Amino acid sequence: MVYRRIRDLREDADLTQTQLSAYLNISQRAYSHYENGSRDIPTDILIRIADYYNVSIDYLLNRTDCKKIAPD
Repeated sequence: MVYRRIRDLREDADLTQTQLSAYLNISQRAYSHYENGSRDIPTDILIRIADYYNVSIDYLLNRTDCKKIAPD
């Protein structure tokens, strides 16, 4: 599943969906849809999730296994 990594990152950080959805200023239900892949994640939310965990968007989208953001 494409969005499994956002769930894994959240669980590794010991956060609930409610906590992360509050940070993202969205409902818990909307966030749940992103984690289970029933809705695509809007670009602005994807950027905020990547920034929160300090990982690349490519990592979140399972395009790479490297979490780190490439330096400029």
